[in-house]
Amino acid sequence: MIPLTRYATRNSIPVSQFLSEEKLEEVAQATMVGGATLTKMLGTSAWYAPGAAVSAMVQAIATDSKKIFPCSAYLEGEYGQEDICIGVPCILGANGIEKIVAIDLNEAEATKFAASSDAVRKTNSLLDI
Repeated sequence: MIPLTRYATRNSIPVSQFLSEEKLEEVAQATMVGGATLTKMLGTSAWYAPGAAVSAMVQAIATDSKKIFPCSAYLEGEYGQEDICIGVPCILGANGIEKIVAIDLNEAEATKFAASSDAVRKTNSLLDI
């Protein structure tokens, strides 16, 4: 997960106008482990959020609503990556993933995304037979 806090807004106001860089980093870190935190608090694995997300995605496809969702998609040059399935924002409609949404990444974000892609490739290589 690459937090893009510079794009985060509250009532159309960039959150960087009322949160310090340290607080933004704290929120990003908490978000990255949010699922594990929730699981620990509940004492069981998360089930509601994934189910709700799948339901919303199916609804977007069934109603051809063209909504944006984070999806694992096969990249063919998007975000500078080839031949990899990785999470990126996508528009979902009647044909499933209809478009991969291009978000401009700054140099630091692009570097983190490339590192994340490399980590996925490394994990995938363990599956090679």
